[in-house]
Amino acid sequence: QVQLVESGGGLVQAGGSLRLSCAASGRTFRNDAMGWFRQAPGKEREFVAAITWSGGRTYYADSVKDRFTISRDNAKNTVYLQMNSLKPEDTAVYYCAAGRWVQAAGTVFPNYWGQGTQVTVSS
Repeated sequence: QVQLVESGGGLVQAGGSLRLSCAASGRTFRNDAMGWFRQAPGKEREFVAAITWSGGRTYYADSVKDRFTISRDNAKNTVYLQMNSLKPEDTAVYYCAAGRWVQAAGTVFPNYWGQGTQVTVSS
């Protein structure tokens, strides 16, 4: 059974930092891209960041570039999202996903989703 389990969300003041984790299990993700998406109330889910599992290439949405960093620990089957200089507009439920990176679309096409973790940034 494939599972993606996120953790690390919470409440933080603007300008603060959080690190999200996504632990993957159930099969090997060696050939998958791993990504983070977020969904704010009343808005569509949007791409945040992605990393190729084997190659280590990273991709970011313009809104988080230079503030967020995605990384992975293959030995632990875990992907991280370090979020710095957080803004109130970063408030959302953050979802981990595993799937295929599509360069033309600039996003991950997920096969699996996590359950999400809430990030709230107060002003």
